[in-house]
Amino acid sequence: MSDDLPEAIPAATLIIFRQARNGPPELLMVERAKAMVFAGGAMVFPGGRIDPGDHALAELTGGDEETAARIAAVRETIEEAGLPIGLSELPSAEQLAQMRAALHGGATLAEALAGADATLDLAQLVPWARWRPAHRNMRIFDTRFYLAELPVDAPHATVDQTENVRLVWATAQQVLADADEGKLEVIFPTRRNLERLALFSSFADAAAHARETPIRTVTPWSETRGDAEHLCIPDDCGYPVTSEVIASAMRG
Repeated sequence: MSDDLPEAIPAATLIIFRQARNGPPELLMVERAKAMVFAGGAMVFPGGRIDPGDHALAELTGGDEETAARIAAVRETIEEAGLPIGLSELPSAEQLAQMRAALHGGATLAEALAGADATLDLAQLVPWARWRPAHRNMRIFDTRFYLAELPVDAPHATVDQTENVRLVWATAQQVLADADEGKLEVIFPTRRNLERLALFSSFADAAAHARETPIRTVTPWSETRGDAEHLCIPDDCGYPVTSEVIASAMRG
């Protein structure tokens, strides 16, 4: 990796499973507002950058960067979707609304938790992947991905109408099919993760696979294969598809 690349922004994202009555599990995805600099108009998993408040809370609990990333994933999911994932107990509807409003108002997660007398249970989040692109002339995120299962009796997810304009529950295969038909946009990391997620028929199966697959940072690179330039990722990180023609990968 070249030393003159800009420093990556630490971030975290959460892949939430909702088991369907029949068929594969559904995943929560949000559509980014088109005006957003990063992935504008694309369907992504809830998430965002790791804030100083996330680091401060991690330090209070004796945690490290990994803990801060999990905290950020919990916070962003409450902000973006109104879902209290990673809490010891589900807050009441009123408490959750207060927490979400506090976060939107600039409060830290620690402050929002204190206001609702809530505590974290970060063991609910299962590490899945870590992506750190190396492209030039655009914002770079060092993103940790986590899996979590939607709690029983969880409230309905609702979009925040700020960074994101809508949310959907859909199977990984359905999102991929809709992207192929031009009904929605997905960026390269999202597509690769959806292909991997589509292999599993339950949260338990995906979580078991994640625990058995060592996480190494995925940094895509380009190389010529045959007559075309491909965007590639390592073949030992659990992904069933590890290269795509760049012209296709860059179309969204």
